[in-house]
Amino acid sequence: MIHKTVDLRSDTVTQPTAAMRAAMLAAPLGDDVFGDDPSVNALQDKIAAMLGFEAALFMPTGTQSNLCAILAHCQRGDEYLVGQMAHCYRWEGGGAAVLGSVQPQPLNHQADGTLALADIEAAIKPDDAHFARTRLLALENTLGGKLLPFDYLQQATQLAKAKGLSRHLDGARLFNAAVAQAAQTGSDAFTEAARIAGCFDSVSVCFSKGLGAPIGSALCGSQGFIARAHRIRKMAGGGMRQAGMLAAAASHALDHHVERLAQDHALAQRLAGSLAGIEGVQVEVPQTNIVFVDLSGAAKAKSAGLLPHLAEQGIQATGLYRLRFVTHLDVDEAGIDQAAAAMRQFFKA
Repeated sequence: MIHKTVDLRSDTVTQPTAAMRAAMLAAPLGDDVFGDDPSVNALQDKIAAMLGFEAALFMPTGTQSNLCAILAHCQRGDEYLVGQMAHCYRWEGGGAAVLGSVQPQPLNHQADGTLALADIEAAIKPDDAHFARTRLLALENTLGGKLLPFDYLQQATQLAKAKGLSRHLDGARLFNAAVAQAAQTGSDAFTEAARIAGCFDSVSVCFSKGLGAPIGSALCGSQGFIARAHRIRKMAGGGMRQAGMLAAAASHALDHHVERLAQDHALAQRLAGSLAGIEGVQVEVPQTNIVFVDLSGAAKAKSAGLLPHLAEQGIQATGLYRLRFVTHLDVDEAGIDQAAAAMRQFFKA
C-alpha cells in the first residue's frame, strides 16, 4: 500500500504556497549589500514596527540572527546567561564561543521551561578579574513548544535590566507564542507579539518555521544595535544581494500566515489526544505546535524499530533526543490521523 507522506519532522519543511510564490516573483529587487533592495527594506521596516523596535535586519538563518545578536550585545571575555536547552546554546554549534569568544553560562530549566529567577541572579558574576563579565540574558519563546508565561518574562527581564544586563529573545517561534498567549488573553496575535517583544532589547524572529517562508529570519533592536549587528552579519557571510524575493516571501507570511498558526496548535492537540492511552507512551500535552512523546517499559524496549515503521507508513518524525512531531501548514487532519494510526499499529503489534 502506498501511503501519503506526512512530514512531521519540523515546521521548517513547509513549501511556499502558490500565493507566496507569486509574491516572490512580483517582488521589486535591488542589491541588499548596497542597502537598496526595496523588498528587503520594506520587510525590515514592517517587522520592526510590528514588534515595536527602531530597526531590523534580514538574516539568512535564525542561527546567524542569534549569533549576530549575542556578538552585538557582548564583547570578547563577556558571557551570556542561557538555558541548557535553549537553541542559541545547545543547537547552534557553539558559535558565540567559537566566533566571538563569548562564554555561555547555561542554567537548568524549570518544568515549565523558565529559568528560576534565583538561578539567574546567582549566576551573575561579580565585577572581578577572575570572572567573565555577565552582559546578557538570552531567553527563548516558545521553548520546545512551551509558552513562557508573560508575567515570568516581565520578571526575568526586569531582573536582568536591574542588574545591568541586556536582554535578547530567541523568538524563532515568537508568533506561535503570540497566538497561544492571545488565546489566553482574548487579544490578537500581533498585540501579544509586541507585548512579548517589549520585554527585550533585541528579538530574533524566524520566517521559515511556522510562518512557512522558504528561508530567513529578522533581528530587531535599536538603530545602534542593528548597526553593530549589520557589521557582524557581514563578517559572518550574511550579506545577500537580490534578497528581495526571499524578503517578499517573509512579508507575505506576516500578512497571511500568523493567525492560521492556531490551526497548527489544534492539530497538535488532535495528535496528542489520539496517542493518549497507548501503553508505555507518555504524551506531553502540547501548548503550541510541537508534540513530544516519551516511551517506557515494553514500548521503550521496542523503540528502535519505531522510526523505520513510521517511515514505512509515510510518517516522518525525529527522535534526536525525544520523539517529536511538529505540525505546520502542510499538514492536515488526515495526515495527523495517519500518524496516530501508524503509532497505534506499531505498539499494538
